[in-house]
Amino acid sequence: MLRNTSRPYLFSNTLAPSVVGAAAAAIDLVGHPETRAPLLDQLWSNAALFRSRMQDAGFVLAGKDHAIIPVMLGDARVASKMAYSLLARGIYVVGFSYPVVPKDKARIRVQLSAAHSTDQVNHAVDSFIEVGRELGVI
Repeated sequence: MLRNTSRPYLFSNTLAPSVVGAAAAAIDLVGHPETRAPLLDQLWSNAALFRSRMQDAGFVLAGKDHAIIPVMLGDARVASKMAYSLLARGIYVVGFSYPVVPKDKARIRVQLSAAHSTDQVNHAVDSFIEVGRELGVI
């Protein structure tokens, strides 16, 4: 509980120099049209593929037109178990529950990237489907 509610944990984390350097390089990449367009195309393609397949499988997703896709689960224990089971399958996601999100609005937040391949996105969705069936989510 302390970890989820302490101000230093939630709001005051300092950035490591390597993170700042990576962020600066990312800004350089998206600042140039010759690198920006292919990256954005891949990012939106990955997000559309993930969203489409997850919704077709029966998952409830929040938001739209974004590469951060919340998979709504409701129950905090289910979100925690799902995140743990997905990690065992090589998918790193984080489950969020109260007090970080409203009660009974637990979710797993998926962050897609242009660096993900289509095979990786499909593996993630296949893993979500497998775990979702095991836990009775879908």
